[in-house]
Amino acid sequence: MDEEGPDPIDRHVGTRIRGRRVGLRISQTKLGQAIGVTFQQIQKYESGTNRVGASNLFKIAQSLGVEVSFFFQGLASQAGPDADVASGLADQPPTPFYGSPMNSREAFELMHNYYRVADPTVRKRLFQLVKTLAFSDVGAAEEGDSDENPPAAEPLSGAGRA
Repeated sequence: MDEEGPDPIDRHVGTRIRGRRVGLRISQTKLGQAIGVTFQQIQKYESGTNRVGASNLFKIAQSLGVEVSFFFQGLASQAGPDADVASGLADQPPTPFYGSPMNSREAFELMHNYYRVADPTVRKRLFQLVKTLAFSDVGAAEEGDSDENPPAAEPLSGAGRA
């Protein structure tokens, strides 16, 4: 067995646990208390370092208000269209399951901080701003370099003096 780090499936499940927990604003300590383990164990589950047993995965799902299958969503689509269920023991390179930007720490922090904005109007405007920035045309940034909108001329030093 290769010792290259956590199994990609364990990492995926851990990432889904972390994402749901952060989205609900539940600490690792509280989740650990709810299922009877330490916060360090939750950290290991979330990083994929330790595998989550069936009973604890069930308890985590109940604590986070989701079905157990929630933690496996996205695995089949990440395996690619050529993945064959019957080829589970075939000599093929492992498929990485952790390439999604939604599984990044930055995405979780962004989501967490977004929901910390108390005012729903401000939150909606923030959403609209991010959406606008995400879909803005790259060429729009270059419009300022066109001749249609030349930069304002700066006054020359000593201009207007005799």
